[in-house]
Amino acid sequence: MSGKPFSDKSGDWWRSGVIYQIYPRSFCDANGDGIGDLPGITEKLDYVQSLGVDAIWISPFFKSPMADFGYDVSDYRDVDPIFGKLDDFDRLIEAAHARGLRVIIDQILSHTSDQHPWFEESRSSRDNPKADWYVWADPKPDGSAPNNWMSNFGGSAWRWCSRRRQYYLTNFLKEQPDLNLHNPEVQEQLLSDLKFWLDRGVDGFRLDAINHAFHDQSLADNPPRPLELDEKGLPPVNTYNYQWHIHDKSQPENLVFLQRVRQLMNQYPGTVTMGEVGDDNTHKIMAEYTTGERLNMAYSFDLLTEESSAKFLRDTLEKNREVIEQGWPCWSISNHDVPRSFTRWNKGFDTEQAMARAPLFLLMQLTLRGSVCLYQGEELGLEEAELAFEDLVDPYGINLWPDFKGRDGCRTPMPWSNSDEPNAGFSAVKPWLPVPEEHCHKAVSLQEKDPQSMLNRFRALLDWHKNQSSELATAAQEIVDTQNDLLVFFRRGEMREYLVALNLGKDAETFALPSEFSSAEDITPTLFAGERNGEQLTLPPAGARVLLRKQ
Repeated sequence: MSGKPFSDKSGDWWRSGVIYQIYPRSFCDANGDGIGDLPGITEKLDYVQSLGVDAIWISPFFKSPMADFGYDVSDYRDVDPIFGKLDDFDRLIEAAHARGLRVIIDQILSHTSDQHPWFEESRSSRDNPKADWYVWADPKPDGSAPNNWMSNFGGSAWRWCSRRRQYYLTNFLKEQPDLNLHNPEVQEQLLSDLKFWLDRGVDGFRLDAINHAFHDQSLADNPPRPLELDEKGLPPVNTYNYQWHIHDKSQPENLVFLQRVRQLMNQYPGTVTMGEVGDDNTHKIMAEYTTGERLNMAYSFDLLTEESSAKFLRDTLEKNREVIEQGWPCWSISNHDVPRSFTRWNKGFDTEQAMARAPLFLLMQLTLRGSVCLYQGEELGLEEAELAFEDLVDPYGINLWPDFKGRDGCRTPMPWSNSDEPNAGFSAVKPWLPVPEEHCHKAVSLQEKDPQSMLNRFRALLDWHKNQSSELATAAQEIVDTQNDLLVFFRRGEMREYLVALNLGKDAETFALPSEFSSAEDITPTLFAGERNGEQLTLPPAGARVLLRKQ
């Protein structure tokens, strides 16, 4: 059995699309084991549809030892039993498509689990059929690692294998050996695995850490990076930040492979690829990866930082000018790897101010040139969860505690109900991570009843976005250097021009309108305060104006 294909095959739906990321472990537990699953997602699809999004992206649900909670895959073609069965996935696909929702799934092409049969064979000897399927290297004469490359999670990126008496590369956890995509057989296998899911009806792939797929075969050392000291005068906690990563990722061979991925995707009209790109020069890499018949879109960690000032956003958007103009970005300010934006982007603001600012940031995403990705719980205004050390399960946080608390704080279960149901309606038993008490007060059931709730404000914004001209998605973008707390940009299309002004500060701000916009139509969503007096905008904190001028 395979899922029913999506009926709308229009190729560019993603340009104005809004994608809703679902972290399956934390969305809804349908079988009562404390862990979310695929049937739980299917059960909540009516809710997802009510948000007004176009697609869902489901984080990994493949068979896995769960050292990195599914990003360590041991079978690319099957569902891990904690999430259900293949039949459950097929039913999810069919149910989503029936509601007009496309389904994007994670694919991890740079590494597998060390329990994958491929790796078990590869490490058994130096001359087996899969001996060259992973990145192996001899030690230096003194027995040390082949070079100075560092793991994303800290420490050396090399692990010793006594059977082969060689090191294998691990850009992430030691249980996640890197595949050798320089080997044509590995590329063919990965493309075949993508085809397996396309044939089951998926509408696209989010490609995890895709710029890690190839390495420099010379194994040259990465050069040192000047260290930025923290407020205590100390260098970074994570040794990964001590060098420029010019040899261990973002290699030119990756561009050729991504063209092969695109050729496969083109055989399935309407499907899409979204790459996760993290690099020292993310804007340059994103531009390369989303042009020349490669990825459809890419997102980076540029907006997943602590900083959110108007100046920071202006600088970031200018740095990304190349990908914005030539390639295609996907704007994300939260995901399963970073503290929630409600907390991260509202430092120095009280709760009431934070509640007003959250819709402002969504309006920004919806009006920038590019696609949009929302993370589950953003629509509820969930803050980052503060967990005790004994509740942590993320090895990243456990290893670097207390200076870095890991990713568990953004992965706690969705609060569905604040009634007598245990664990906010997520599960009937103790969940894999606790449900914070403060999240229970923001449960879906409570917010559904309040017209002014964050949930309903997000719905109203997504509905507003759907009612705009398709030209808003593709019009050229021009950032204005206001030198204050206003983020102002123009979107200039052939038939329509837009002016978007957002006040990200704590005080009222004014902006002098260009004369051609003094009589433009005000299409601002009703959620936002602000005034236009002749050729001047006056915006209170968290205020906004969106003006439309037709040619």
